[in-house]
Amino acid sequence: MPRTVLITGAASGIGLAMARAFAREGARVLLHDVKDVSRLAEELGGVFLQADLSRPEEVEALGRRAAELGVDILVNNAGFQHIDPVEDFPLETWQKMIQVMLTAPFQLIKALIPGMKARGWGRILNVASVHGLVASPYKSAYISAKHGLIGLTKTVALEAGPYGITVNAIAPAYVRTPLVEGQIQDQARTLGISPEEVAEKVFLAQAAIKRLIEPEEVAELALFLASEKASAITGAVLPIDLGWTAR
Repeated sequence: MPRTVLITGAASGIGLAMARAFAREGARVLLHDVKDVSRLAEELGGVFLQADLSRPEEVEALGRRAAELGVDILVNNAGFQHIDPVEDFPLETWQKMIQVMLTAPFQLIKALIPGMKARGWGRILNVASVHGLVASPYKSAYISAKHGLIGLTKTVALEAGPYGITVNAIAPAYVRTPLVEGQIQDQARTLGISPEEVAEKVFLAQAAIKRLIEPEEVAELALFLASEKASAITGAVLPIDLGWTAR
């Protein structure tokens, strides 16, 4: 029987690549986003579920609906970034980022894990970041959320393992997404250098391999972790970081 997968933040970037990859493998894909991607869901033979993850009540409603649809694989992917020194970081923005990238994944795990336990099988994939393992300046909320997501991953893995459920985190470095490409353009204007120089000298300064990661590469890792071949892997954080954390 085909598996059912819920992917949050599926409108573009990593989420969209994952939705396409899982659909290609025959999964029933539930595409979540804050904006309407119903046409995309239809193209992939899936279902569109809209919710604003910054609103806990909407996350709860999303979790209930997803549970009714029998989700076997949960991919917590949605997120966003904000850059500011900690003394200037708006509290409201901090709270929103923690809600979207840490509290909402907890809410969805809480809603969907009972069904996975009942079926004796499940996969939970949390898209963390290389910034869940290391820090950079001016990203205090993002880095706090991603570090917390890795802790949540490990804890739930220990609780869910006896029920045939694996829980893992993927930790990418900079991926070629609309968000990252926009940040590169912004930095190029600010620094007065070319986008190519920004990518190499700023974004990829810590990387051994000097290129952006393609969203499809992250999607392929997600497919593997959701497969039976990865049934012995749980509580793991898998970097796909171009060698960033090898230092």
